[in-house]
Amino acid sequence: MYIRSGFPAIVMVMTLSIAGNGYAQADDPGERDELRITALEALMSAPPERALPAVRKVLAGEYSNEVKESALFILSQMESDEAQGLLLDFARDSDGELREEAITMIGISGDDDALAALRDLYASGDASVREAVLSAYLIAHETEIVYDIAVNAADVEEFETAVETLAAMGAIDELRMLKASGGNAEALAQAYAIAGDFETLRTMALDGGDPDAQVEAIGALGIIGSDAANETLMAMYRGSDDSDVREAALEGMLISGYDDGIAVLYRETDDVGEKQELLEYLSYMDSDMLWDIVDEALENRR
Repeated sequence: MYIRSGFPAIVMVMTLSIAGNGYAQADDPGERDELRITALEALMSAPPERALPAVRKVLAGEYSNEVKESALFILSQMESDEAQGLLLDFARDSDGELREEAITMIGISGDDDALAALRDLYASGDASVREAVLSAYLIAHETEIVYDIAVNAADVEEFETAVETLAAMGAIDELRMLKASGGNAEALAQAYAIAGDFETLRTMALDGGDPDAQVEAIGALGIIGSDAANETLMAMYRGSDDSDVREAALEGMLISGYDDGIAVLYRETDDVGEKQELLEYLSYMDSDMLWDIVDEALENRR
């Protein structure tokens, strides 16, 4: 929320310091920048009509990136169409880190019109611009726009990046819609795990129609790490003769740290080769159970 109050004298003094006069005259460039940033922060308490001229001056002038980044943040906090327009223009017309910073600030501002305008910037931008736009949408929690980007992705890489953004948002409904519309199931498996969508992952794990997607889903259950996920991994391991499925289940248990389950599986089998593999997994996990099982193996008790 932009705070409106009247401190014209302070704002005028701070504006002078931004221009490089008065108090801003310091021998050390870093100290001058610190003072300029403090001056900009003082503008937070000024109405937009007083603050905008100083911010415009900074963005158009020969100032360090750090000072300009502070000016961009001030714009993001202003409830003003003019401020949002200036922020969007800077995102369009600048380049490099400052352009990406301006895009991020649009995400922080949460202005609907500016966020919608970022779609054109995404469409015409390079990889770094697209990443910055998705980050802005993540900050603003614009799940609908990111879902649309995923649906219309030109390639697998673009789809995966959009899906990762949806996962970071916890956008379970949108991720499920992507699967229902035929989205890349393998790419979606990790996203469901990050979003904590156990039910969809369990369904994918039990569905053997797409073996690659099934294996991805089984392994991703380990990221969920819940009791229900661990129980599913145990059931998948016990109930399948497919080596890929069993290995994915073990990797899921490794990821979740479910050494109890692997120890149970070790004691359930009489197959020496299987015992060796399970023992190796316990050693990867640095499990305290390893030592009892090592003793058992050395004494041939199991």
